[in-house]
Amino acid sequence: QVQLVESGGGLVQAGGSLRLSCAASGRTFGMFALGWFRQAPGKEREFVAGHGWGSENTAYADSVKGRFTISRDDAKNTVDLQMNSLKPEDTAVYYCAANRNLILKPNWDYWGRGTQVTVSS
Repeated sequence: QVQLVESGGGLVQAGGSLRLSCAASGRTFGMFALGWFRQAPGKEREFVAGHGWGSENTAYADSVKGRFTISRDDAKNTVDLQMNSLKPEDTAVYYCAANRNLILKPNWDYWGRGTQVTVSS
């Protein structure tokens, strides 16, 4: 089992920045791909960013490329999402997730409870 707890959400104006953090406990953290997904009201959960294990392999949704950066620290069992130049359409509940492989569909094995990000215009 892997337990994931997100933090860092909040309310920010368009153009601002937020940094989300996810702390993990349980099984060997370094052997999992880690990612961030988001879900806006009335919409499906969508992939935002992911970081493979044992490598620098990262992936981003087209909508956040150049604005968001994912980073992981296996020594601290954390994965962060730095979000810059935020837009109102980034408003959603953001979920941290862990999975054996880095995939873009939300079929990941482990999930946090989510943290709300609201971007005002």
